[in-house]
Amino acid sequence: MTRQKIQIKKIDNIAARQVTFSKRRRGLFKKAHELATLCDADIALIVFSASGKLFDYSSSSMLELLRRHNMLPELNNFSQPPSQLEKSAYVKLTEEFAAKTKELRHMKGEELQGLGIEELKQLEKLLEIGLNRVIETKDEKFLKEIGAVKEKEALLMEENQRLRNKIETLNGDQQEQQAVAVVGGNSLGSKSNTSNSSSSTNPNSQDYDDISLKLGL
Repeated sequence: MTRQKIQIKKIDNIAARQVTFSKRRRGLFKKAHELATLCDADIALIVFSASGKLFDYSSSSMLELLRRHNMLPELNNFSQPPSQLEKSAYVKLTEEFAAKTKELRHMKGEELQGLGIEELKQLEKLLEIGLNRVIETKDEKFLKEIGAVKEKEALLMEENQRLRNKIETLNGDQQEQQAVAVVGGNSLGSKSNTSNSSSSTNPNSQDYDDISLKLGL
């Protein structure tokens, strides 16, 4: 079967739109990485989602690539110069990207000298919130692992108890077999003693009969 051609238009379903955005964005970044690796090209890629979330990829330093782009604006002027709206949008994106990069560095504890007391307090609050989320997630994973270990321990204890019961049953059967063998040996011995006593008694009775006949009794 041939692949159906997808009609290029806005996806109305929000969930399907988000899934498609995530898949196509990863594919776009992958192709950019392959192009940069295979052709030794410097690539900078900036994507904003519908909610305004920033995604970016760069084969080297993003800021350096943006500086190079600003220094050579004629590279983007293939047929006509950009409109004022395009210029303002580009400036806005550049400023927003720089702000996000600076915020990320602050989150990493870098370049904090220029921040004031209130900004540092706000950053500390954000870091505490993030740390609490990390701790909660870690505790949840620990609890899941502990539960799995306890469940495995219970299964092993059940298996050990089953093996003990089996061993006790086998030992009981062996003891019963030994007891039957001992009882059987004692019965054979008593029978042989009875036959010996009867055989020893019979000759005396015959001698007594012979003596009686000779005496005329």
